[in-house]
Amino acid sequence: MDMNQYLSMFIDESNDHLQSLNEKMLELENNPDDLSIVQVIFRSAHTLKGMAATMGFEDLSSLTHQMENVLDLVRNEKLKMQEFIFDTLFKSLDALQSMVQDITEGGDGKEDVSEIVAALQSIVRGDFNQGGSANTSSGTAAANTSSETTGSGTTAIQLDQYQYSVLDQSISEGHKVLYIEVAVREDCQLKAARAYLVFDLLERYGEIVKSYPTVQDIEQEKFDRSFSLYYITQKEAAEIQSMILNLSEIDSAQVAALDHETLQQLTSGAKETAAAVAPEAPAPSAASTPTREAKEDDHGSSDKKDHQGADHKHGRAGAPAPSRTIRVDIDRLDVLMNLLSELLIDRSRLEQLAAEVKRTDLTETVEHMSRVGSDLQNIVLKLRMVQIDTVFNRFPRMVRDLAKSLDKKIDLVIIGAETELDRTVIDEIGDPLVHLLRNAVDHGVESTSERIAAGKPETGTVTLKAFQSGNHVFIEIEDDGHGIDRHKVLAKALKNGVVTESQAATMTDEQVYMLLFAPGFSTAEVISDISGRGVGLDVVRSKIESLSGVVAVDSKLGSGTKFSVQLPLTLSIIAAMMVKVGAEKYAIPLSSIVETGLIKRTQIREVHGYTMIPYRDSHIPLMSLAQLFDIPSYAEDDEEETEIVVIRKGDRLAAITVEDFIGQSEIVIKNLGKYLPSIQGVAGATILGDGQVALIIDPNAFIK
Repeated sequence: MDMNQYLSMFIDESNDHLQSLNEKMLELENNPDDLSIVQVIFRSAHTLKGMAATMGFEDLSSLTHQMENVLDLVRNEKLKMQEFIFDTLFKSLDALQSMVQDITEGGDGKEDVSEIVAALQSIVRGDFNQGGSANTSSGTAAANTSSETTGSGTTAIQLDQYQYSVLDQSISEGHKVLYIEVAVREDCQLKAARAYLVFDLLERYGEIVKSYPTVQDIEQEKFDRSFSLYYITQKEAAEIQSMILNLSEIDSAQVAALDHETLQQLTSGAKETAAAVAPEAPAPSAASTPTREAKEDDHGSSDKKDHQGADHKHGRAGAPAPSRTIRVDIDRLDVLMNLLSELLIDRSRLEQLAAEVKRTDLTETVEHMSRVGSDLQNIVLKLRMVQIDTVFNRFPRMVRDLAKSLDKKIDLVIIGAETELDRTVIDEIGDPLVHLLRNAVDHGVESTSERIAAGKPETGTVTLKAFQSGNHVFIEIEDDGHGIDRHKVLAKALKNGVVTESQAATMTDEQVYMLLFAPGFSTAEVISDISGRGVGLDVVRSKIESLSGVVAVDSKLGSGTKFSVQLPLTLSIIAAMMVKVGAEKYAIPLSSIVETGLIKRTQIREVHGYTMIPYRDSHIPLMSLAQLFDIPSYAEDDEEETEIVVIRKGDRLAAITVEDFIGQSEIVIKNLGKYLPSIQGVAGATILGDGQVALIIDPNAFIK
């Protein structure tokens, strides 16, 4: 059997299963006693294992099988979920994702997962709470330091792949990377307080990447009298050692400077130690196949019973539900959309010709074709529409891991995940949102101690909101953190030469906040694996601008920050209201229109330099389309009454004056091309039935 023809299907379905596993694991973490969630996770893992085995990806199948063993104990109530098990299963999912990605890129999906397998086996054996196995699981296959006990009695720290990467890169960039072991005196009464003094001292001059024991354990005095940590700084090892020893009740401080070679040696030592600690960690081999197959049969029978039970609940005798979906290449949909666009332009032309000829049979035929064309248009548009949830659903896991690594408590609130967007937009917005969310978690939300000191709840909130307005989509990332310090940003900008003193003196808050998007700009005092290298926000802006979008920042010191991203919908066809102003015709997207009406010239008021009109017990701004686009053939001041279009952007309203309404129409959006500069207030152009070109108004550009 030729497996290549099934490879694409395997990759797509594997990614679907991995996404489902991540979502259900997060759900289980919030409800660890809900066995129904465990059943769903088990079945999904079982299916993924079978698919991988069928395709010949033994490493992927073997790791999934080890996960199954753990999940089987949990679902049979022989094992209780706890933090170590959750962390190990999440690391397993990360490894599976890495394998699938390697397969996608043409690889064989092989990866060294012996340490994760050893951790999973220790869970099955029940000895994972005993020092050795638990320590083994703390790292990933990418990088771990030795778990042997040092001379001072401190267990060396194990690093995950991200922490190892940032240490290695920091050495390349000229920073000092130190391994520090500190022991307090035996007669010390407040060990946690002394440890805090050491941490506070070190954080003034650099960044602590990882400590052992963890910060929480040290705060609760869950350590003997020593602790160790990895540290990035610009100071020399001897100077750091002297400063630590100058603190009271410190017995000893050992500080070692690391280079690439010593860091690599520690990594190699960790792999050898892991092999010694967990000799039972198996590499996939033919010798282990019979046992694996026997267990698979057991899992398969249990899984079959679960499926049968579910079928009986729905009144079915075990009959499988037929598949009702197919996968279609996006290029084919693009071709279909282009053909439909041309068809709609010809339809408009036929409707105009039929109105001129005035033949009954021709008119009836054209009307029927118009109805069929409208139905066809709706179907094609729906084929391209994808819920933004396909992008949002990977963020809860990401925020959970970031918060855990930063020792913060963060609640991610997602609003508007059901908003539908064109597939081409969906494919492009993921990376910018990742940067903005990481920025909100790291820079925006304060640490737990800072939040409590500021009188805030210890759990920070990051809100991810999406909504559609007109032919644009708006995505907002808002946090309730400490906000942006204008003076700190300006000071950094002046130091880096981004702005001059004279420019800084006249800049508004919004202009200052936009400095964050300057290339290489970062307000982080130290470099970490999450931020501080000046990479991120400039990437966000360049990506959004490449999509003809706009990003804005609003912040209030002490209350939080909101990043707002406005992106155009790249749909080819929209419903619009055609209007006339002088000799020109314009199209206004119906999705931005609240209502149309008449306004008397006597109702127009000047309020603080703004033109306003009364509207539903309030006043809204009024703008003249003739003045905005400098149309000389229409003098609206001579009219006693003026036609207006009330438009909306989110919760804000405004009104635009026009000369006359032509009517509603389905229009095809055409790009203005690279020869014309970006024109504010114009989203594109359309070809009318008589061959004329009409500009498409972008109402969002007029509402600030």
